[in-house]
Amino acid sequence: MLTRNCLSLLLWVLFDGGLLTPLQPQPQQTLATEPTENVLHLPGRRSHFQRVKRGWVWNQFFVLEEYMGSEPQYVGKLHSDLDKGEGTVKYTLSGDGAGTVFTIDETTGDIHAIRSLDREEKPFYTLRAQAVDIETRKPLEPESEFIIKVQDINDNEPKFLDGPYVASVPEMSPVGAYVLQVKATDADDPTYGNSARVVYSILQGQPYFSIDPKTGVIRTALPNMDREVKEQYQVLIQAKDMGGQLGGLAGTTIVNITLTDVNDNPPRFPKSIFHLKVPESSPIGSAIGRIRAVDPDFGQNAEIEYNIVPGDGGNLFDIVTDEDTQEGVIKLKKPLDFETKKAYTFKVEASNLHIDHRFHSAGPFKDTATVKISVLDIEEPPVFSKPLYTMEVYEDTPVGTIIGAVTAQDLDVGSSAVRYFIDWKSDGDSYFTIDGTEGTIATNELLDRESTAQYNFSIIASKVSNPLLSSKVNILINVLDVNEFPPEISVPYETAVCENAKPGQIIQIVSAADRDLSPAGQQFSFRLSPEAAVKPNFTVRDFRNNTAGIETRRNGYSRRQQELYFLPVVIEDSSYPVQSSTNTMTIRVCRCDSDGTILSCNVEAIFLPVGLSTGALIAILLCIVILLAIVVLYVALRRQKKKDTLMTSKEDIRDNVIHYDDEGGGEEDTQAFDIGALRNPKVIEENKMRRDIKPDSLCLPRQRPPVEDNTDVRDFINQRLQENDADPTAPPYDSLATYAYEGNGSVADSLSSIDSLTTEADQDYDYLADWGPRFKVLADMFGEEESCNPDKAT
Repeated sequence: MLTRNCLSLLLWVLFDGGLLTPLQPQPQQTLATEPTENVLHLPGRRSHFQRVKRGWVWNQFFVLEEYMGSEPQYVGKLHSDLDKGEGTVKYTLSGDGAGTVFTIDETTGDIHAIRSLDREEKPFYTLRAQAVDIETRKPLEPESEFIIKVQDINDNEPKFLDGPYVASVPEMSPVGAYVLQVKATDADDPTYGNSARVVYSILQGQPYFSIDPKTGVIRTALPNMDREVKEQYQVLIQAKDMGGQLGGLAGTTIVNITLTDVNDNPPRFPKSIFHLKVPESSPIGSAIGRIRAVDPDFGQNAEIEYNIVPGDGGNLFDIVTDEDTQEGVIKLKKPLDFETKKAYTFKVEASNLHIDHRFHSAGPFKDTATVKISVLDIEEPPVFSKPLYTMEVYEDTPVGTIIGAVTAQDLDVGSSAVRYFIDWKSDGDSYFTIDGTEGTIATNELLDRESTAQYNFSIIASKVSNPLLSSKVNILINVLDVNEFPPEISVPYETAVCENAKPGQIIQIVSAADRDLSPAGQQFSFRLSPEAAVKPNFTVRDFRNNTAGIETRRNGYSRRQQELYFLPVVIEDSSYPVQSSTNTMTIRVCRCDSDGTILSCNVEAIFLPVGLSTGALIAILLCIVILLAIVVLYVALRRQKKKDTLMTSKEDIRDNVIHYDDEGGGEEDTQAFDIGALRNPKVIEENKMRRDIKPDSLCLPRQRPPVEDNTDVRDFINQRLQENDADPTAPPYDSLATYAYEGNGSVADSLSSIDSLTTEADQDYDYLADWGPRFKVLADMFGEEESCNPDKAT
């Protein structure tokens, strides 16, 4: 019994340890390439005394993409070790696409794909499988996860995502110069077969360019490609998968390649000689023509600089480059004259501004052409011989004196006569005239330098054959000074001399001024007048530099004897004719200290020698002011007291009577009202005479012939009489009014002696005889009165 139990235990250990293989056949598993045999074994539950080994080798299935069969595509099979084939096990499927993409047979565990799959959309699906007891609905084993991968097929061609491409390369580049790198992308699985292995090739664009089949780098294949020959290239690039093998899919793109410019071409003139025609009247700085050199390059490589080669006529012209058209613009630097020169020839050189030294071997990058300019004759206005005429004339020159002439010529072929005239806009006052034929300028009025020292006007010259052609020139006339004013002391001097002055001391420096326009180097001379030269207190020392000094001649001066000295100084100029003037200088005697410093020149200086100080003088003046104030106050009080007494005596009177105590003058009273409107306004009012007093007896003149009535005076008197008769404010008495107003229009003013400043005895009427025959009667009448005047007779 014991032996049998030990043998049973040994057998159990051997079988459970896996040292022996069970007798039942194991489920056969195949590779994924045989989908009908794809079996996924699920682990079964172990009994208490039995150990079960897991039965699957991998946990993934494969399914072909883009399956187009009529039946669902078989994927694989699920199988559990606990499934004895009795129909008690149910298989379930969950996860990505369960039920929609993939289905499972619950009894057999077969998995099918019910629709076509695209690996590029979803490369794999993750699902979970489980075996469930049909009766108890309980899982027979834990849920297992597995993957279904979509197996790639070559269904996507390579694509150039960045195409079409644009690239550039400099012209004249060597072979193999880098242009551009292109890249194609294949959506197929790069880890499975050659579906995603791309090879590049050129379908169009050879033999100019080449491409690396692996990297897609495009390079130049020909040397010295010239942009001026062909600038644009279109290259067609192909990318093919499957390593370029037959049956692979391909994609294409276009690469537009531009050859960029380099300065490999010099400028060239299309012709060797350029002919230009220019009118002689062309203004300076104007463009007279254009020439152009052709450069096939582009941009800054085609920028051209033009220069005039030194030679015949080159200094009259200039050339600049038009930046927009790269043409050479010829401009005029100096005026042209057909009569002087009719044609000019010079050379122009064109060269590039930006030179590429790699192409120097091709030759000089410049070209030369000849320019011939023909000057066209244009009818021009007359030309003055000078651009400005300057003339001089002395002031007070007689009218009509010729002071100068202008000359203008017609330089055209078949010259015309010229006519001159003054531009009235510049000489509106007509101080000068010009001879229209000769061009001589003469004075038209007397000139005064002190009024106008310079005249500036214009003269116009026009052709007689064509007056519209005219030219203008400025005339500058300087008026020269004639010595007509004497020199005078320049400023008023306040000259002082000290009482303790010594002989020969200069107390004042004086200078002179002349209103004439003194020429350079004119000298003034100073001297003492002849009447003051006898025993003079002062003398004049001429310094010969247009200044002089006042020199003392005495030893000391006394202010108490003479406070002021008047010194006549004669000043002469050096012009012709010589003009001189006598100027009186006032010299005041002042008190000075020992150093010559003036202390005082006022009234105080008179009292200082007496010994009175300044304080004493102020005290004396203050006392005088106080005394005057007391006297004025006393007089005012006396008058006020007298007035108060008079008013007191009149308080008892009921009515106040005002006494004027004025006696009227009767009919002879002419002072009652103002008759100044009828009098000569030039007569001084202070010398009015009373007409109510009998005048002195006068010698009666001889009988005068009757004089015609002056109607203006009569009408004026009648008008005044009517106004006085109608005036209610007129005096209530008769008045005698004497009207002695001659009138403002008279040359001799008033001839009446009434209200004159002097009496008839003091008046001299001899000048009436000089007034002409109109005043002969008046001269005889007053001459007779003088003869009977006893004072004049003496």
